[in-house]
Amino acid sequence: METHGTIAPASLDEAEAAFDRVGPTAQVVVRETAKAMEFDREEYRERVTGDVIETVRNALFAESLSVTVGTRAEFDDWRAAHEEYELVELGNPDVERVAWHAVPFAETVLATTFQNEEDAAVSTLRRNAFGRVYRDALLGEESEDDSSGAGSERGATGADR
Repeated sequence: METHGTIAPASLDEAEAAFDRVGPTAQVVVRETAKAMEFDREEYRERVTGDVIETVRNALFAESLSVTVGTRAEFDDWRAAHEEYELVELGNPDVERVAWHAVPFAETVLATTFQNEEDAAVSTLRRNAFGRVYRDALLGEESEDDSSGAGSERGATGADR
């Protein structure tokens, strides 16, 4: 088994603190990206909105979530030790490899199966965890589509690109 990512909040307070910590980074990323795209001040004010920064913050948080990757047997062992967790499983249950993210404060574990594309599976899992659990918990917004990305409900998602 291996773990990718650094954000593994045990409580909603820890999730909120982690989400708040990525806010300043989102602002820097947007500012530096706009600078690299040679936006002048007027274009920056016009195009860089709060929604743009929020989308980046959501994507940064989601893509930093801690994900465990292992075999089906390892995941089954984890599940046996955490029977109280509701399972949201994406993919084919007969595939040997599993990536999962537990959300203790929601007593939910999200898992996705994959054969070869580990990076894609991990990213998909993170977007789903944000869209299905964290978005509502952190922003009070339910996604229109549970498989949505880490951006706003309007579909401008940095994580989907």
